Amino acid sequence: MNPDIISAARKGAIYGIIISFSAAAVVGIVALLGGDFGETQGKILLTTVLFGAASITALCHLAIADRSMRIVAAAGLLASLAALVTGMVLIWRDWNLPDLDTWLQAFGVAGVLAVSLAHANLLLLLAGRRRRPIRIGLAATLVAIGIVAIMLILPIVTEGDIPGDDGDLYWRVFGVIAILDVLGTVVVPVLAIFVRDEPRHPVPPVAGRTSLHGSDDDPNALVLTVPGPIATLLRNEASASGVPVEVVAIELLRRGTCVGSESADD
Repeated sequence: MNPDIISAARKGAIYGIIISFSAAAVVGIVALLGGDFGETQGKILLTTVLFGAASITALCHLAIADRSMRIVAAAGLLASLAALVTGMVLIWRDWNLPDLDTWLQAFGVAGVLAVSLAHANLLLLLAGRRRRPIRIGLAATLVAIGIVAIMLILPIVTEGDIPGDDGDLYWRVFGVIAILDVLGTVVVPVLAIFVRDEPRHPVPPVAGRTSLHGSDDDPNALVLTVPGPIATLLRNEASASGVPVEVVAIELLRRGTCVGSESADD
């Protein structure tokens, strides 16, 4: 997918969040101060909140839209769109009309999928990590997310036939899986901060030269080997600016590319 399109979509989602919740706040304030909060104002408020929530989930999906797991991001975006459309229909339709239960079920299923996939997509940002504890924890947490989603969807689509009248065991199991889900969501990202990956391709030592690399989360990451004095200058610049040394190196490379392009145009 085109990086410019992804960047524009992310900005659009951010603007959607800001505008939606700002509008919801304005509607709420006007209603409270004006003392007139009728059905129309309530529908407008719910619409803005729904649009803001859909924008939040869309932003989560777009987090991995430029990575190898983009198919999961696409599925999440479709689920968020379905939740937005069905939610809008429910807000603005006449609830005395038939097929209300069908729309409620569709909104429930789409909402669960949108939130679950948003949750999974944020964790999939760690999919490039190679340390075994992180990979195992990530896989286990993703499985837990999937089970929680399925156990929520089944009662919705069966209208309560699953788990039925005796659902005590069902919801106990659901609670256990949900706890494991939350545990993995907290532990895996924290573990990823402290357990750093080794470079994918170790660079042999070269006399008078120093290798600079970051966390190597990107499978296409480039390890840069530079002369010792240049490495010292880069580290000093990083220390002075308060950013990682690889960020300084990348910024200098970008500037050099721009200069080269300008020179070529001249």
